[in-house]
Amino acid sequence: MEEITSCKASIENCLRTRTFSVAHLYKEEKTMDMHIHDCYELYYSISGGKQFLIDNRFYSIAPGDLFLINQYESHKLTQIDSCVHERIVLSVYPDFVKQLSSEETDLNFCFSNRDAAFSHKLSLNKEQQKRFLYYVNKITSASGYAHDIVERTAFTELLVLINTLSGYNETEISRSAYKYNHQVDDILAYINQHIAEPITMEQIASRFFLSKSYICRIFKAATGTTINKYITARRISITKALLNEGVSVSEAYERSGFNDYSNFFKAFTKTVGVSPKKYANLSMS
Repeated sequence: MEEITSCKASIENCLRTRTFSVAHLYKEEKTMDMHIHDCYELYYSISGGKQFLIDNRFYSIAPGDLFLINQYESHKLTQIDSCVHERIVLSVYPDFVKQLSSEETDLNFCFSNRDAAFSHKLSLNKEQQKRFLYYVNKITSASGYAHDIVERTAFTELLVLINTLSGYNETEISRSAYKYNHQVDDILAYINQHIAEPITMEQIASRFFLSKSYICRIFKAATGTTINKYITARRISITKALLNEGVSVSEAYERSGFNDYSNFFKAFTKTVGVSPKKYANLSMS
């Protein structure tokens, strides 16, 4: 399998083939705001960094950390240490994982297990890092006769490894698995609890007895994005999930918390690349 050097190209290839794609990235691409994908993402950090915001949780990043990002989870990299930012990103088509699963083995577990104790981050030890890179190398170096079978087999074994690690860590996850700023964490929780309702800075300031300027400052410092951009990204994520379930555009718009259709249309089209109606038609095709 060809090793891709662009995250965008990797995602496009994954969606086109409806399987998976591997990107090995050595330098920082243009920094993106909070964004979402139609595929799963396995993000393995080689050089490390400072922080990763996934939905309402933010994590420190160290070499050997593996992040499991679900289909509609908004995420953003923040505070990268240097221009050299080496990582491996696998884009995975959700239905492909289900095809590889069996009645006894659900390879989707590492993505579907999202209880209150869940952590998106698995910190791999040296042996686990070697194993992870072994499977990635086997996938990307496969060529010639039966290369597709070798790629699929190695990828299946990689998923087995990741799910095994997720299962072992399930009872050991603690709140120290991700870095908290308690005030920002409370604000993120409040936003997600009320995401389908109108949310204003005045409401947030009143709820937490803090000034609007202070809230904006600590939120941006902790997450790398603004409150308004975060809310918009979360609502678009919800809209996409609803449209993929067959909900109409008008109902998805109302249930996701947007209160102005024109702003909703512009934000959705800019973020996703197509209009809500076209996205709904594509998801049903």
